[in-house]
Formats: sequence, C-alpha cells, structure tokens
Amino acid sequence: MRFRPCIDIHNGKVKQIVGGSLKDGTGGSDSVSTASENFVSEHGADHFATLYKEHDLFGGHVILLNKAGTPEYEATKAEAFKALGAYRSGLSVGGGITTENAREFLDAGAYAVIVTSYVFRDGIIDYERLDALRNTVGREHIILDLSCRRRDDAYYIVTDRWQKFTDTVLDASLLKKLEEYSCEYLIHAVDVEGRQSGIDKDVVKILAQYRLNENHSNSIPVTYAGGVHSFEDIGVLRDIGNGLVDVTIGSSLDIFGGSMSFKKVLEKVTE
Repeated sequence: MRFRPCIDIHNGKVKQIVGGSLKDGTGGSDSVSTASENFVSEHGADHFATLYKEHDLFGGHVILLNKAGTPEYEATKAEAFKALGAYRSGLSVGGGITTENAREFLDAGAYAVIVTSYVFRDGIIDYERLDALRNTVGREHIILDLSCRRRDDAYYIVTDRWQKFTDTVLDASLLKKLEEYSCEYLIHAVDVEGRQSGIDKDVVKILAQYRLNENHSNSIPVTYAGGVHSFEDIGVLRDIGNGLVDVTIGSSLDIFGGSMSFKKVLEKVTE
C-alpha cells in the first residue's frame, strides 16, 4: 500500500471539490465552470508538486477539472504545467487528454497521462481510441481512470468530469481486460469523493478482488480515492485491500484544509 498524492485544479486554482458537483459553464462570455468547494489554496500547483518531490512521493495525480477548449481550461492547464515542471517524471496528469495532446503533457514533465472520457463513446469503451493512444505514447505512459458511481447493484464508470454514466460496469474482469492498455488504474469512488464521510468499501473490494485474482505480482497498480477522512479509514482500506490497493487523499489532508496531518498520513500508510 502506497500513498499517491493529488493536485486538483479548477479555474486555474488548486482546489478540493465535492464529487459530482462540477458543472460546466453554458458557453457565454460571462459563464464559468462551478463546483461545490471544500478548499481553495492560496498556493500554486508547483508548491504542492515541490512538497511531494521533497518527500519522494512518486505517482501523484494532477487533475484538470475544466472542460477542454474553454478559457478556464487554459488557465488550469498552465497551472498544471507548473506542477509537472516542478516534479518532472514524478507526476501523472489527466483531464481533457487525447491522442492529439498526450505527448504535449509528457513533454511537459508527466510520466503518464490519465484518460477516461476520451476512450469512451456512446457509453462504451472505444478500443480504436485506446489502440491509437497506446500506439502514440505507449502503454507504459497511460493510466486509465475508471472512476465510478453506484447505480442499482453495480458500479458504473462515469466520464466527463464524473457527470455522465457509461454502460460499463467496474469489476475485476474489466480491470484484467484493460491491462494491455494501461500501466496503472485510478479509481475515484465518486459517491463519497470530497465528502469526508468514509470510504466506499464495496469499491475497495472490487479492486482487491482484481489484485488477488491476478496474484498481485502479475497485475498492475491500483489507486483508490474517495471519502478517506480518518486514520481508521486508512486501516480499513489496508485490511479490505490486503495491502495491495494504493490510496490518495484530498480534502481531509491538513495541506488542503482538513484535519489529517500530511506527515502522519505518510507514516500511517507505510507502517
């Protein structure tokens, strides 16, 4: 189990938001993207990237929360580039990634690009796009974000900044199938993301099943995000995940206005 830090950027600012609350602007000149905010930092993204580098925390996720092609996205992208430059080859980046711009983010310093929406079309996985992306940057530079929300008795992958349900169910067989296109998985349990209400144990069980079924040495790393708000949550995640599921924490960390000590989290995760 490893701690994977995060830097979420919205409208050019480092923020922590409530999952599922993000809304795009309507396209007018005075319309901007909005979200329910838990925290807005006075520091730039490079501040947090430098902090993670100082603590030798590889594999952090820089997430651009604005829609590509909007003025807000350009401000957010510029902030992301500052982070990637401050910790070259130590961070991955996601948000509006396509075959056309993936190389740009890698050249800016990311070790991998994170994709969801681009590889889904009409609610299903677009394998032609997956093949094209793999051919462009290589499997070793792709992280699939398979963030999900519960509907009925299953968890469905959601796209477009968690606003749209796909027809694809998250389960161990899907994770196995997509290994050839990815070097890691990132899964936000969107129903609890940003709410500091505890982890979604059922999502963790799915990730643990995948890792255990594949005799973890033959599977790829999986990072869980969503709801961690106490050190007890870290222990529960470790137990359910058999120590094989990595974790990222946002709103609950003191560096993002929460009550959990960043340094103590590092100690707890690695103990």
